[in-house]
Amino acid sequence: MEAAYLLGTGGAIGAVARYAVSEALPADRFPWATLVVNVVGSFVLGLVAFGGAGEGTLLFVGIGACGSFTTFSSFSFAAVDLWEQGRHWTSAIHVVGNLVCSLGAIGLAAVLLGG
Repeated sequence: MEAAYLLGTGGAIGAVARYAVSEALPADRFPWATLVVNVVGSFVLGLVAFGGAGEGTLLFVGIGACGSFTTFSSFSFAAVDLWEQGRHWTSAIHVVGNLVCSLGAIGLAAVLLGG
């Protein structure tokens, strides 16, 4: 039961934070909110994972909060939507940018924590 509480509470916080970011950043020309949440979420997950967090913290922050904050579905939808609009370069930049920046964020967390 404790695991469900940790996951649910973390998930609720992450979902509200995700919504706040999407409201704060423009999406008319480029899906900035999706890029930001994926990079920030990757960095936070890296900090938690490489920082030696306990099981409860991993459930709350890693799976709950980061899991609902980051968004593969919005990332995928935006990539296809941009492509179908004929904005092929923007779609490609979105895909490569998310991948490179998110992996870079996890790498930065690993370096900062000596992982």
